[in-house]
Amino acid sequence: MRYKLEMKGIDKSFAGMQALCGAGLTLREGEARALLGINGAGKSTMIKILSGVYTRDAGEILIDGQPCQIHSPKDALACGISAVYQDPQMIESYTGYENIYLGSEGPSRSIFSPINRRRLRQAALELVSRYPFDIDVEKPVYLMTPVEREIIAILRALSKNCKILILDEPTSILTEKEKYILFEFVHTLKKQGVSIIYITHHLDEVAQVCDSFSVFRNGKVVCHEDIENGQVDSDYIAELMLGERLSQLYPDRPTDAAVSPCLSVKGLSMAGKFEDISFEARRGEIYGIFGLVGSGIDELSKTLFGAMQESAGEIIKDGKRLALASPGQAIRKGIFLVPGNRKTEGFLNGLEIAFNITIARLDKAADRLGLINRRREQTDAGALVDKLSIATPSLDKKVNELSGGNQQKVVVAKGLYAGADVYIFAEPTVGVDVGAKSAIYETMRDLSRNAAVIIISSEPEEVLGNADRVMVVYKGHAAMEKSAADTTLKEMLVHAISNGEVTQG
Repeated sequence: MRYKLEMKGIDKSFAGMQALCGAGLTLREGEARALLGINGAGKSTMIKILSGVYTRDAGEILIDGQPCQIHSPKDALACGISAVYQDPQMIESYTGYENIYLGSEGPSRSIFSPINRRRLRQAALELVSRYPFDIDVEKPVYLMTPVEREIIAILRALSKNCKILILDEPTSILTEKEKYILFEFVHTLKKQGVSIIYITHHLDEVAQVCDSFSVFRNGKVVCHEDIENGQVDSDYIAELMLGERLSQLYPDRPTDAAVSPCLSVKGLSMAGKFEDISFEARRGEIYGIFGLVGSGIDELSKTLFGAMQESAGEIIKDGKRLALASPGQAIRKGIFLVPGNRKTEGFLNGLEIAFNITIARLDKAADRLGLINRRREQTDAGALVDKLSIATPSLDKKVNELSGGNQQKVVVAKGLYAGADVYIFAEPTVGVDVGAKSAIYETMRDLSRNAAVIIISSEPEEVLGNADRVMVVYKGHAAMEKSAADTTLKEMLVHAISNGEVTQG
């Protein structure tokens, strides 16, 4: 069989660490192949070699049966290969069509050459006309929805005569409706002969979008399989990813009852975002809050942490009313938020693991003069790296150089170092593989033995699987509150999409 893409015997090492060892990949014309594996398994390294970000140490790449030398992103584009990464970067004030053709506005390279925006707009309209959806390419990007931004990023790739498209976690910030729009786009591209490499941690998406999958583990490809009749065995894939049988994903709930409330929220409101939210979070349990994207749960998590200000209501901790004016104040009062967007809210990009872990409580790592005691910082951070099994060769490694799961663990470690009484986990496993998910859930349950833990997520399975009691938020209002043992995923979803007003059968 002649393949559109063949990657054979790919090796890649970084500072003596083998990231890929004899890895291979094939892709037919019009096929969508999922790349699966836990963080650090090698799949990201593989696509960065294909897209020219990294240069392979050994192996070969063939396009339509012909050897292809890829040493830079420019080489990849010349071979018809484009990548759309998670949370695609754009110039917010530019229109959609300006972002599509950014960097390729015209044949002249002179900075003094005028840009023919009429020509660019027309080219963008012609490009969009090939696909069955309506998108306003004249709208500024900052006014676009997440799925519109994703589509603009894909159109940017297609404008460069893309034949092989790499999609890296394309649905990480999309609603269910937006996912459907994106999936329809992917199916259209396949029919037009575009070959797609689809990287995701959501195994349910594989069956909806892909024709085949490859599983990476420890820098090697351990499985290539076609998907038959749209059926994917998630347990089988998870076991391939881990190299062992998958134990239960969610920790067991405690049998003893939780003690008195640690955090009480009464009538909490933020104008236009959420209204009259009340609940109690107790030591010894996990309290779960579920709502769809846009329901107000993100703003709620930030209000509980002092990053946003309530317009009404009370936050009471251990019997004392709090007036939280900032996250720093919340941390001093014993409240810590593990944010949903770790890259922009969870850690300092470009700085070391040790510093990122200790930054929330630098006083603990300081000497009597207030200066950072480097030895103490390394010792304290090292203990938490070991406790959470953060995969890194050194505490001096930059956090942004770690895999997504290990980045999230660093944010959790920062919370542990802060020594809080209340831990709020907002979307704790976005972009995290099944192995890292299990470890984070176990950490949450461990923390709940001595602290109050709140999980706030748009994933109903995550909330129901971890929490002892659950609240469902619908359009900023509490639609339901129950013991987790007394509710179901269906009931939670019905309340999340309709405030429980759908006839249940």
